[in-house]
Amino acid sequence: MSSFLKQLNSVRDIRTMTYSQLQELAGEIRREIISVVSRNGGHLAPNLGVVELTLAIHKVFNSPVDRIVWDVGHQSYVHKMITGRRDDFRTLRQFGGISGFPKPAESAHDAFGAGHSSTSISAALGLAAARDLKGESNAVVAVIGDGAMTGGMAFEALNHAGHLKKNMVVILNDNEMSIDHNVGAMSGYLARLRTDPMYTRGKEDLEQLLRKIPIGSALLRLGERLKDSLKYLVVPGMLFEELGFIYLGPVDGHDIKAMTTILQQAKSKKGPVLVHVLTKKGKGYRPAEKNPDKFHGVGAFYVATGEVLEKSDTPTYTEIFGATLMKLAHQDEKILAITAAMPSGTGLTKFSRAFPGRFFDVGIAEQHAVTLAAGLAAGGYHPVVAIYSTFLQRAYDQVLHDVCLQNLPVTFAIDRAGIVGNDGASHQGIFDLSFLRPIPNMVIMAPKDENELQHMLATAVYHQGPLALRYPRGSGTGCLMDKEQKILPIGKAEVIREGTDATLLAIGSMVHVAEEAAKILAARGVKAAVINARFVKPLDEKCILYYAEMSGKLFTLEENVLQGGFGSAVLELLSARGRGGLLTHQFGIPDTFVEHGSPELLLARYGLTVEQVVRVVGEKLAKKNYSGKLRLAPN
Repeated sequence: MSSFLKQLNSVRDIRTMTYSQLQELAGEIRREIISVVSRNGGHLAPNLGVVELTLAIHKVFNSPVDRIVWDVGHQSYVHKMITGRRDDFRTLRQFGGISGFPKPAESAHDAFGAGHSSTSISAALGLAAARDLKGESNAVVAVIGDGAMTGGMAFEALNHAGHLKKNMVVILNDNEMSIDHNVGAMSGYLARLRTDPMYTRGKEDLEQLLRKIPIGSALLRLGERLKDSLKYLVVPGMLFEELGFIYLGPVDGHDIKAMTTILQQAKSKKGPVLVHVLTKKGKGYRPAEKNPDKFHGVGAFYVATGEVLEKSDTPTYTEIFGATLMKLAHQDEKILAITAAMPSGTGLTKFSRAFPGRFFDVGIAEQHAVTLAAGLAAGGYHPVVAIYSTFLQRAYDQVLHDVCLQNLPVTFAIDRAGIVGNDGASHQGIFDLSFLRPIPNMVIMAPKDENELQHMLATAVYHQGPLALRYPRGSGTGCLMDKEQKILPIGKAEVIREGTDATLLAIGSMVHVAEEAAKILAARGVKAAVINARFVKPLDEKCILYYAEMSGKLFTLEENVLQGGFGSAVLELLSARGRGGLLTHQFGIPDTFVEHGSPELLLARYGLTVEQVVRVVGEKLAKKNYSGKLRLAPN
């Protein structure tokens, strides 16, 4: 660790450093971020792009008295390093270490927790309103990216902030990207602002001209009309001005002195101010500059080349989804694809190139994505909305009201379902079964492997109603793939292994765990049936009741929260059919937010490994006075 970063004991030290010293510090911070992320993985390109911006913010504003809210939060690494977490930064995204996102429980400098986009302006406005209610005078700053600005919630907050006229500063970090390249009218508008040659002078020159107009009532009215007319021609940022903000910028986001000057100006003004900052995603690391989408969120990599350390020859579930959807779309022109700013992350990049007229990237606007799909379905098409589990939460009303209430044929391809690991509590996909299951008309299924995924996707796009298909992050099992997709009967389970001593009823990623556990139990004298439920809704009632009654002992396995999930559905079935006296046990995630850590560690923490399933099943059977040849493993 180089001198300036090593000697940085407090964020207050930033305010005493010269601009040349801050520039050297910026270089040291970049090297440290690259080093740590190359080992731990994380959001590299976004953080490399905001090094100078973060230093300028902390030179002007007094955190934690002044409240700084980071939108999404995947650009907060620099902020963490200079606010007392420098030595802990090596633990980034590791279990027990610091989070990759702002976390108030971690530091008072993290004014508001984040993980999803477009929330910062709303949160900052709330903090500003709370400040005024208490009669305090601290500054409130929201830092939001141009990608996050495409989210409707950001505009709702801008509209309200302009109405309330609270003192607050919104910093628009404009790097022309979110995860993939930005789309939409807002992106084009910001691009025009970036290239406007009059952005530094237009507004000031116009105001000086109008001050020279004599104060006669007629001339004053003429002057105001002239101002209202001319400012649309020469003043950039008119969208924000019309919403009630003072617009400053654009300014070079890698020029610390220029940013410090404009932020000091923003801090001194009354009412809401928007500062437009231009940055380069991946700044200072050539591989990230060339491929900012690849390095938005990245695993461990070689610093010298940027190549990922661990490569698997086994295709990911995302890749299988994308390839299968392509095949199906070639067969049926009614199949469309929709993503919310993540074509690469959801496996739709090739689809977008092959079928540009049938592909819709709506930007970071999950609510709009779902209702757009509903409109397309009402128009006679079958849209597939590819979306991460954690982001589908944001469009719950649209799923319920716009799709399911009207029973429209929309497929939700829910990627990153289950425990995703190091991104932590805001990104774990462990709630979708529970929040989708109560909705009428919704069919929910999950594949045991990538081969079953392709069959389920084929089933989904020909189903005439809402259907959710959830699958995990990362590589598949490496199973053999059928050459052709087949339609699966809705609500029909698959019996994988026969057994009369116990029944392991699993869904999705946990089917493999159940299979392996059954093999070990068999070696210890317990014959356990294994059922791949395939469907969470509707359940295969006949199959489940038959095996539950035959063995008298039913264990459910799911990578979802237990409350309202797959196991709950099975218990409801048993209760409704008068089978409540059976021995039952549910494996799943307890009533908690799952923190960051490797998926393997987290699965073990919550009892979802083969060994833990074997142990619990053995203990439950022993307490039930099992009369077979059960041999419990030694402690």
